[in-house]
Amino acid sequence: MNVIKSSNEDVLTLAVEGRVDTITSQKLKKEIDDEIGNFNSWILDFTNLEYISSAGLRVLIATQKKLEQDDIPMTIKNVNDSVKEIFRMSGFDKILRIE
Repeated sequence: MNVIKSSNEDVLTLAVEGRVDTITSQKLKKEIDDEIGNFNSWILDFTNLEYISSAGLRVLIATQKKLEQDDIPMTIKNVNDSVKEIFRMSGFDKILRIE
C-alpha cells in the first residue's frame, strides 16, 4: 500500500494505492493521524485502491468520527466496483460519503 499526499489550500487529498489490509491499515492510520487538525476538508482518492479489509474500514470510520468532531468533511472518491461492493456489503456505503 502507498499513500500519496497532496494539498490545495485547506483541502488534503490522500491517494491510497494497492491493498489496505490488517498489516497496511496501521500505515494508513499513521498517515491519517499525522494530518489530523491540519486541513478543513479531506478527500480520499481510491482510484488505485485494489482492496480494503475490515481493518481498513475501521480506520475510515475512526477517521470520519475524529473529523466530524470538528465539522471537517471527508469524501471518498473514485472507488472501483470491487471496493464499492465491499462498502455495500458492509453497509459502509450508507455511513461514509462516497462520490
